[in-house]
Amino acid sequence: MADLKEWNVEDPTFWERSGKKIANRNLWISIPSLLCGFAVWLYWGIITVQMLNLGFPFEKAELFTLSAIAGLTGATLRIPSSFFVRIAGGRNTIFFTTALLMIPAVGTGFALQDMNTPLWVFQLLAFLSGFGGGNFASSMSNISFFFPKRMQGLALGLNAGLGNAGVTTMQILVPLVMTFAIFGGEPMILENTSGTLIGKIPAGTETYIHNAGFVWLLFLVPLAFAGWFGMNNIRTEEVSPHIGSPIGAMSKITGMLLIGFITAAAGLYIILPAPTGLGAPDWAKWPVIAGILFATVMLMKMIPGDIKPNLKRQFKIFGNKHTWVMSIIYTMTFGSFIGYSAGFALAIKVVFGFQHIEVDGVMTHDLANPNGPSALMYAWMGPFIGALIRPVGGWIADKMGGAKVTQIVSIVMIASALGVAYYLKAAYQSATPEEYFAPFFILFLVLFAATGIGNGSTFRSIAMIFPKEQAGPALGWTSAVAAYGAFIIPKVFGEQIKMATPEYALYGFAIFYALCLLLNWWYYLGPKAEVKNP
Repeated sequence: MADLKEWNVEDPTFWERSGKKIANRNLWISIPSLLCGFAVWLYWGIITVQMLNLGFPFEKAELFTLSAIAGLTGATLRIPSSFFVRIAGGRNTIFFTTALLMIPAVGTGFALQDMNTPLWVFQLLAFLSGFGGGNFASSMSNISFFFPKRMQGLALGLNAGLGNAGVTTMQILVPLVMTFAIFGGEPMILENTSGTLIGKIPAGTETYIHNAGFVWLLFLVPLAFAGWFGMNNIRTEEVSPHIGSPIGAMSKITGMLLIGFITAAAGLYIILPAPTGLGAPDWAKWPVIAGILFATVMLMKMIPGDIKPNLKRQFKIFGNKHTWVMSIIYTMTFGSFIGYSAGFALAIKVVFGFQHIEVDGVMTHDLANPNGPSALMYAWMGPFIGALIRPVGGWIADKMGGAKVTQIVSIVMIASALGVAYYLKAAYQSATPEEYFAPFFILFLVLFAATGIGNGSTFRSIAMIFPKEQAGPALGWTSAVAAYGAFIIPKVFGEQIKMATPEYALYGFAIFYALCLLLNWWYYLGPKAEVKNP
């Protein structure tokens, strides 16, 4: 598609004459591309459940680290991805980042064909799955430039909400494709019961777990072509004025992705246990994440050549205090959504798929529970609700104001997190944990719904708080910080499961939600609000 030299969507005449058609075409190619990014980023949450069912020789805590690794890498890659559209153009960015998803998808398919594949290979593939997490920042930044401010809530809500549906699509599709020999290969035999959307699968059944990786090629190949031939670069001064040739643009993207990979790898090396890493204590993850954010930004500031002045203009967001306030608030909503999505299935399996009984005075958690719910049958529902309701949250925020909606969401999230913690504790101390599954699951669905509505309302606020030139990078940056939820939540769950106190994870999250409630009130709703109900 031709580059756009004129783009003034705030002018109603221009919008109706040509802007609407172009914007909508770019949006509807962006959405499925982002959907596949989410799917490849977060499919470890489902793959690890099936690895556990098949008897792969890894500890439960080790399997939790795969989702955590993908989460941290994807979050880190969002930092450079926030600036791709400025230096490379929207069309070039979406095409190239969509094509890159084929690398972890193919690698995962091959690795899962052998149960003796070492853990470090899966960790490396989870690391590369971070491509999908990074894509969110560039996709949202790109779409923000195509629509007028009065439509930002709905447009960004559709892109993000239907893009987030990649989590649900993956959680439904992956269990189904593992039941058929679609891509050939030898089947493996289930040691424990598994399941799909439509019910349980008994132990002893053949499964084709490698299809979990290969299946995404069916979508990624045509989507890459659609991005190249159907999308546009906006070549105006405030969007992408100096992007150069497509090859040059993709080289810039590659270089900036390498910065994110380097800092993420350094952080993971400190955090992960031996022999993969140094095995720093659990508390070290907090300063390490701060160090990754700082190091990534500093390395980007050192980039020489014509990229530097383009980035410098957009680095102004770091001098705006609302960048940091909204990063914290958006972590409450999107960070929770993506973190719970990454760890929900494995948490159901570990808590409700095993009996928790005392043996010689010691509580044990290793005896399979034949009456436990199928994680693969239920896990998709939470992310589905959260993703489906996100555009609704954006639409309501367009009518009521983003901060007001976010305030209500915060209260609901605090209450539901405490409720989940109560039933989680009861289940993890019971020989019949399935008795507590229904209230646990319902409250978790409420929590997912609240995160979805809050995702829409906070993005509406960001679009209104920041000037046009800074709105795209601010959206990308806040999404990068929030995406560390995909690392933190599985990591914290894994740590607390190991300590037999999973409810402590939810208590901690509830305290964080209360902090966000206060910040939102102080800056955007209260009598001293600096931007009133944006």
